[in-house]
Amino acid sequence: MSKWIIEDLEEGLRFSYKLKKIFASTQSKFQQVDVCDTEPFGRVLIIDGLIQSSELDEFIYHECLVHPAMLAHPNPKRVFIGGGGEGSTAREVLRHKSVEKCVMVDIDGDVVDFCKAHLPANSEAFADPRLDLIIDDCKVQLEQATEKFDVIIMDLDDPLEGGPCYWLYCKEFYEMCKTKLNPDGILVTQASGAGVKMYKAVLSPVLNTLKQVFPAARAYKEAVYSFADEWGFVIGHSNPSTASVTPEEIDRRIAERISSSLSFLDGESYTGIFCLSKQMRLDLAAEKRILSKDNPAVFLKHMEGVSQYTKDSDATESTDPTRGYK
Repeated sequence: MSKWIIEDLEEGLRFSYKLKKIFASTQSKFQQVDVCDTEPFGRVLIIDGLIQSSELDEFIYHECLVHPAMLAHPNPKRVFIGGGGEGSTAREVLRHKSVEKCVMVDIDGDVVDFCKAHLPANSEAFADPRLDLIIDDCKVQLEQATEKFDVIIMDLDDPLEGGPCYWLYCKEFYEMCKTKLNPDGILVTQASGAGVKMYKAVLSPVLNTLKQVFPAARAYKEAVYSFADEWGFVIGHSNPSTASVTPEEIDRRIAERISSSLSFLDGESYTGIFCLSKQMRLDLAAEKRILSKDNPAVFLKHMEGVSQYTKDSDATESTDPTRGYK
């Protein structure tokens, strides 16, 4: 008898995929976590009923999140990661030979331990002596940091009403982050769905908010098959001169700086992720919202998915229309 997982992407639109096996499950203080084998995506990490990453295509998301910022910086030595509990973001950062220290702060130690045990692709990253793993609130750790960073990477949950991360998309937070960056410092954040119906929800106001803090800020996106959408990212540059890198220079820096070849990103695909449609560019340019502590991006009600798996036409249902998490 077949088992299926269903995610309600929006009113009238469902996304379902066949479950083959549940490898492991745990309930942390904050969320339900499962590692499963699925028919279309291979091994997947599911949190509160929603796919966080899949064996098939997690490299696309994580290479897009990490490497545009790392390669734009002239010499990234110290990196801060907010979130990223599964370890894939740290894995990509630590591929850069210039990195001397990577501080990764995730609030959910149970998820980190669970991913260490059940996602072997990131075992080398967790064992790397350059990684400083801290279980805490990343905002608190950044505020208390006495040393500055070259790159800050925010690999966070979406800013959902009732969720834990909405404040980490606000102007006040980005202003604090900027004070923790070195002169050529760069901040990049995931910014939720970027498809034709979703980019106005988070990506657009996050871009406009970063424009109030950094002299140069850009949005980019790429399709992530297991997310059933394009996914958005926003990058802010303390030094505007780092915001424009040619495809040829990207290829040169990859060859010089990264210890092994990337699977997705090169000079040509780097150019492609910044190529936004005409309508999207117009809408982003017209955006007026600035996210703040008093006006955060609590744009949708947070609704958790059901954690059990059932047979036949019944299925686990996740009813968060934004997919809930990156």
